[in-house]
Amino acid sequence: MIQAYIAIGSNLSDPVAQANSAIEVLKQHPDLNVIAVSSLYSSTPMGPQDQPDYINAVIAVETELSPLALLDCTQSIEQEHGRVRKAERWGPRTLDLDIVLYGDLEHHCERLTVPHYGMKVREFVLYPLAEIAPELVLPDHTPLQTLLEQVDRNGLGIWSQ
Repeated sequence: MIQAYIAIGSNLSDPVAQANSAIEVLKQHPDLNVIAVSSLYSSTPMGPQDQPDYINAVIAVETELSPLALLDCTQSIEQEHGRVRKAERWGPRTLDLDIVLYGDLEHHCERLTVPHYGMKVREFVLYPLAEIAPELVLPDHTPLQTLLEQVDRNGLGIWSQ
């Protein structure tokens, strides 16, 4: 079994419901064993600011799926939640599931890069990740705690009703 971490983000069509639904679908998937789920966090958009704030979380799973099979799984869940892929980067979306880590694998191909290329600078990934894996060390031997010391929260907070 490989332990992988999946970042969850949504800012359209009731983002809290979208994130919670995605978590439930991942929990029910026969090829995934969910071992930890962070709190939901509220964050400002990374890209264009003329869009709603995001709801974010990180989930830890154990799986025997290959990295690309796990990607197919997450993209299928995104589509089930109304995700439409557009040319616009960092735009609003109903659901975004990013594989941020897949064991100690460092992998790059046209469809997938792990560790996720932006995870080291994204507070909405690092802080939820630290909540469920505070002692985590990345494949390049960087402790997660070191990254937290370098990345501001930028208003990131635990979501509350």
